[in-house]
Formats: sequence, structure tokens, C-alpha cells
Amino acid sequence: MELSPQSTEPAGSDPLSFAFARRDADILELVRSALAAGRAQLAYQPAVIAGTPKRIAFHEALIRVSDEGGRVIPAAHFMPIIEQTDLGRQIDAALLELAIKMLKHQPRVRLSVNVSARSLADWTWRQQLELGLASGSSLRDRLIFEISETSAMQLHEVVIRFMKEMHPIGLSFALDGFGGGQTSFRHLRDFFFDFAKIDKSFVKDVHQDPNNQVLVEALITVAHQFEMFAVADGVEVAEDARFLQATGIDCMQGFHFGVPKPSF
Repeated sequence: MELSPQSTEPAGSDPLSFAFARRDADILELVRSALAAGRAQLAYQPAVIAGTPKRIAFHEALIRVSDEGGRVIPAAHFMPIIEQTDLGRQIDAALLELAIKMLKHQPRVRLSVNVSARSLADWTWRQQLELGLASGSSLRDRLIFEISETSAMQLHEVVIRFMKEMHPIGLSFALDGFGGGQTSFRHLRDFFFDFAKIDKSFVKDVHQDPNNQVLVEALITVAHQFEMFAVADGVEVAEDARFLQATGIDCMQGFHFGVPKPSF
């Protein structure tokens, strides 16, 4: 491709698009370097049982990576870029490895970890899971896999097959972003999800948004019909928590109950 004499960007390209591409490349290199150097750690956010905010159902384990100076690279800056790439598989494997280590050290803790449907067939990720499962049956009962609605629906056959394999040995599953993606009720009845985490966009300001109220009530009803615990994700204020509890939600997660922290 011919380059202009005064610039390293392709001739005729959009300067803004080129800048975004360079930024994305820089972020990917930071993440890749952080993983290679072992600069990844977990932060934990509690999901509480509705009506008993001090009773924690589980903690969601969120991965954090940092640069050489110790500054955390926000996951929102890189996850949308890498989710469909090999680097996304590496992030999933690193998250699972750290979560399993924590479960071994904290026998009373239950953790949920995010995983892309694409990682379920990844050799490195599966090897990490098999090593963890070999360490004892009590760990299986305390591990929840969160799979986004969009990811699950894109590769529903892969997800269903994995669930059929893992559910009988004690692993649990949560459908993340329920209602906000590509839910197909035809496929939903074939899954083995134990939890349905209602999409944050419906939870925000639900106490004063009639449209969100109708949607949340409907999603709770669907979750219960399919024998799933309904979890409200992104609960930030007491007013929303009170409305959700009155509506029949089972668990709640969000800044109102606790921000992600490096310890419990």
C-alpha cells in the first residue's frame, strides 16, 4: 500500500480511524506484556441475597492487568477488542487460573468467573479447568461460569455440550447480560443455566423508569419459569434495590452493595 511522504499512515485513510487503530494496538500490547510478566490479579464484587444484604451468595471475580508502573488497565478498554481473539482466550485462562487458586485458599468462598463461549473449546483453558477440578470436588461446587448472552447464543451448541458435560459434576452457570443481547427462548430451554443476571441497562433507575420496570418483571418471570435464580446486576442506589426486592429478585450485585476489591 502506498504511503504519503509526510506520514506513516496509509494514503487516503481517515486520520481518526488510524489513531484509534494505533491506540487499540498499544492497548493490546500492554495487555499481552502484562500477562507474560504475570501482572494480572483479581478484584471481587459481592452478589447478595435479596432481603439479606449481608448474606453473600457469591463473589464475581474480575481480572485486572497493570502496566510496568503498576497502573491498572481498565477491562473496558481492552475486553471489547480482544474478546474474539487469541488474547481473549489467554485472558480467560489467566482469570480461571487465579480464581482456582483463590478457591483453594478460601474454602468457604464461592466465585463466578466470566468466560467466552469460544474459550470452552480452547485447549489451554480446558487444561486449566481440568487441573483445577482434579484438586477436589468441593471446588466444583463453588465455581460458577458466567457466559454472556451474546456469546452463548452465537455458539449455543458448544455451550450446551459443555454444560451437559460439567453440570453433573457440580459446576454452575450464569447467563450474563440477560435480556440485553440475542436471547432465543427456543435455545434458552436447552441450556442449563442456574442464574440469570439481568442486563444492567434495565436495572439502572428501575425504581423510576416504567419501561424498565415492565422489562425487569418480565425477565424475572422468565428466569423463574426456567428454574434460574434471577440476579440484578448493576444495582447502584437503595431505591432500585428496594424495587427489585419487592418485584421478586433473588440476588443483587452492584456498587450499592460493594465495589470490586482485591480482597474479600
